[in-house]
Amino acid sequence: MRILVLTLLIAFGPQTRAAEDYAQYWNGVWAAEGTLFSVEVTVVDGRVELRQLESLGFQWASSAGRVAGSILEIEVDYAGVSGVIRARLEDAGTAIVFARTCKPDFMVVCALARNRQATFHKVSE
Repeated sequence: MRILVLTLLIAFGPQTRAAEDYAQYWNGVWAAEGTLFSVEVTVVDGRVELRQLESLGFQWASSAGRVAGSILEIEVDYAGVSGVIRARLEDAGTAIVFARTCKPDFMVVCALARNRQATFHKVSE
């Protein structure tokens, strides 16, 4: 019995705690490295909301996303394509962002996004 409890604590305990701990790092304003593009990220109970601050003229929309540990995922619609954007915390102030999915594949936006990533830095809480 003790082995089962210990196994469950190892398997589930730290991951649940880690997800809670990481959510606090996402809250704030994030800017894409080398650009003025910025968004405000708000995480409440693992649910992510994005607000455009400086979109550089790009018109896009996002649905509520989710946080799982150091990974944030959110659905985005832009210029006739839909996709899932994934961001991974590198540290408390840096995230690597890329398109996990992009449909339809034949759209130029999807072709340009394939195998690309951007670095975002947290600029304020």
